[in-house]
Amino acid sequence: MSIHNKSTVPQTMTQPSCLGYCVFEVSDLGRWKSFATEVIGLQLGRAIADPSVLLRIDSHESRVILQQGPADDIVAAGWEFPTEPALESYVAGLRERGVDVTAADADLCSRRNVRKLYFCKDPDHWAHEFHFGAKIAPSDAPFSSRLVSGGFLAGRLGVGHIVSVATHPEQTNAFYKDVLGFSISDYITAKTELVEGAELEASFYHVASGRHHSIAVAALPNYPKRLSHLMLEASDLSDVGLAFDRFVAAGITIYSGIGQHPNDRMISFYAQTPSGFAIEIGWGGVVIDDAKWEVKSYSQASLWGHKPPSA
Repeated sequence: MSIHNKSTVPQTMTQPSCLGYCVFEVSDLGRWKSFATEVIGLQLGRAIADPSVLLRIDSHESRVILQQGPADDIVAAGWEFPTEPALESYVAGLRERGVDVTAADADLCSRRNVRKLYFCKDPDHWAHEFHFGAKIAPSDAPFSSRLVSGGFLAGRLGVGHIVSVATHPEQTNAFYKDVLGFSISDYITAKTELVEGAELEASFYHVASGRHHSIAVAALPNYPKRLSHLMLEASDLSDVGLAFDRFVAAGITIYSGIGQHPNDRMISFYAQTPSGFAIEIGWGGVVIDDAKWEVKSYSQASLWGHKPPSA
């Protein structure tokens, strides 16, 4: 492990508060709906007109959005801002840096459950959506899961994290750091269980909320998806173990059993979603204080565990 300078981002560059939602295009909405509610323990959000499924993990009406389509992959990441002026300032900064940013129409804002939204594409050709005014469920309709008694750690920290697999990692990392203004948390170069015999090179980024990483960029040769995995964080460690048991009982492929990462300290496991990319269910992730944080490089992906079931 090596240590670099403190994580910084130019003081004139604003950041999103958190990863507000994720949008996935999935080929089998019915299977995903069952997987999300009966295995993970998510709650269905309100029904909308187009063939989509909205999923809740907290008071937000839609943290995970499933659209009907053939890709079986991520199509958009939604970055939340606390105020409309903060959003407008950020978008103005993107345009100054030469980014082609488009204002969403009322239909897209409605489908995303937000008041205002802009979007652009990254070097890997999927969308980043910058928004304000996410719809919150009424106080008499709190998040409730019969499977996850402690609920999920979301709120100001956002939906969790995503790890994208970049076609051109240098370009993608430069875009996230220098254009979008995300802060480097740390790096890992290590063997991975996701592709047999492959070495993972990953850069981890946080935004204003301080969740250790809201997004990471992975260089992972021959991986067939844009997305390596989506992580959802339970508020109680017991819910990770209970989720693991449900995944096993449902016959879902487990990529790696319970273990702990050295960088974000997350205790978690990885399993296959109906779309083929992975989901990580975890607990205990680090929240970064930029004034004290030092960027480090790690040569192992796990402190312990995270072994495939056959190991």
